[in-house]
Amino acid sequence: MSDMSLTSANRESNQIKDAPVKVDLNRNVQALIENPLHGFTPEGLMADVEDFVRSKKLEDLELFKRAAKIARDPRFFERVSGLGEEEKDALRDETRHRFEQPRGLWVTIITCSMGAIVQGWVQTGTNGANLAWPKALGLLNSDGNPQNPGSYTWILGIVNAAPYLASALVGCWLSYPLNHRFGRRGAILFAAVFSFAFVLGSAFTQTWQQLFVCRLFLGLGMGVKASTIPIYAAETAPAYIRGGLVMGWQIWVAFGILLGFSANLAIFQTGENIAWRLQIGSAFIPVIPLFIGLYFCPESPRWYIKRNRYHDAFRALCSLRNTRLQAARDLYYIHAQAQLDGNMLGSGEDRSSKYITRLRELFLVPRIRRATLASFVVMLAQQMCGINIVAFYSSTLYAGADAANASNATIETALLVSWGFGVLNFLFAWPAVRYIDPYGRRSLLLLTFPLMAITLLIAACCFLVMPGAARLGLTTTFIFLFAAIYSPGEGPVPFTYSAEAFPLFHREVGMGFAVAVNLFWAGILTVVFPRMIDAFTPTGAVAFFAALNVIAFVMIFLWVPETKQRTLEELNYIFGVPTRQHMHYQTATYLPYLYRRYVMRRDVELEPLYNKLD
Repeated sequence: MSDMSLTSANRESNQIKDAPVKVDLNRNVQALIENPLHGFTPEGLMADVEDFVRSKKLEDLELFKRAAKIARDPRFFERVSGLGEEEKDALRDETRHRFEQPRGLWVTIITCSMGAIVQGWVQTGTNGANLAWPKALGLLNSDGNPQNPGSYTWILGIVNAAPYLASALVGCWLSYPLNHRFGRRGAILFAAVFSFAFVLGSAFTQTWQQLFVCRLFLGLGMGVKASTIPIYAAETAPAYIRGGLVMGWQIWVAFGILLGFSANLAIFQTGENIAWRLQIGSAFIPVIPLFIGLYFCPESPRWYIKRNRYHDAFRALCSLRNTRLQAARDLYYIHAQAQLDGNMLGSGEDRSSKYITRLRELFLVPRIRRATLASFVVMLAQQMCGINIVAFYSSTLYAGADAANASNATIETALLVSWGFGVLNFLFAWPAVRYIDPYGRRSLLLLTFPLMAITLLIAACCFLVMPGAARLGLTTTFIFLFAAIYSPGEGPVPFTYSAEAFPLFHREVGMGFAVAVNLFWAGILTVVFPRMIDAFTPTGAVAFFAALNVIAFVMIFLWVPETKQRTLEELNYIFGVPTRQHMHYQTATYLPYLYRRYVMRRDVELEPLYNKLD
């Protein structure tokens, strides 16, 4: 009975069982979403719990029996006998007071936030330093002209791109072996050490080659950190607030960007040869609380489960949930779905260390391949939308072509505009905390991409205005509007989405691939954008990204399924739906519904794509 329950779902009506409905996670053509415990009879469920507690050497069998009943029918927990009033209140609060969580969870989320702040601060430290370090390190002569005009923009681009390319080509791929061997906390500690050492090292370099090498090593830490922290947050957060908490990665990256811009502005007049060093080196500050927070955080319970350390997993969950009952419920449910993953996706524990096999399965196993495609799209779209041309080069754009000889007033204006962008990027990310779970990841993307395309196109046209106050005001207005629209949509969604899309045994390598895509194209963008400005002018370069927003919208519409308010284990069924079936639904059902509902103003209902078995 136990094995059957992990591969079929039974519908009950008046205590009469229908035939089991098999759900193939690699080809879920019926678009069914199944609780793996629904196949149990009440007696079979209790027998399985007894076997689970005994085989995993756990204690308090009665607690796990009550927890299993709730996991099987979570909507009807009030009917479960033996629940205390405190336990019932905790279960009710999962919908009434979603963000009332224990200290252990908030310490974990705050620590993850520190890692994100480091990531953002590192990105923008060079934004302001780009105005001074080329001259200080000999790329420009005393008049501010390139020593070698043919190679100057390429060197500028490659030094700025170094951490992103190192992250994409090496750092992200280190995340799997580090996570497998040392856990989520150990991998983040590795990344923190590299961030601390090579941020400070960058500030003491004497040649552009030294700066380039330091930023390469910095990229190793950035890649591991960006691949691990969103997974860690996703695996520790409850399903009903996972989107809001995991998107904290992007919110705090945005806050780090703001702090970086603030540091740039605060210290740009400290001296030509010292200011850029302080701007780059100041990013070490948030690494210190990251070190401290890691000491107090529990390890990911899902990592413990993958290592068959269930006692440790239960202890971790107890610190991450309000009651032991909720911890026991989540432990048993994760175990049941992990067994299903292993049986149906071919990902048993005996193969958990085979890195190359896991990597191949990202593209060969249908359910995992669909998660890989969707994660690829949302990560690539973040670079296609054009946000990083502002994050990386806004000071250079606004200071003008002769930035090295710009006056202090001009530099201050450029840094102020960049700081304003950072403020908007941070503040407008907060609405997504409220809306990403009830409205969904996909919906936020489809709403914001058309608006981003429009604002970027208008901003591009504004660069045609003669230089002066009018041009500065117009371009700044529409760049700020673009940032405000980006922040609650494409800002937080990609890392949230990719952290939750992959099944347990492929999560590290899948997230590593997704982050590598994001950072690789960030690196390419960083290298080529100075040349794009030279070749296309600012108008052409910004308009180019406006067009890419339209292309990204189409890709998201066709290839990115919705993942809102599902457990990490239930997403197996979402990505079990064939890509062609998902595309056909969007074009043949969803588009006509939008036309009839909002153009023709008819009272019509949308036929759902997914159907949950109760």
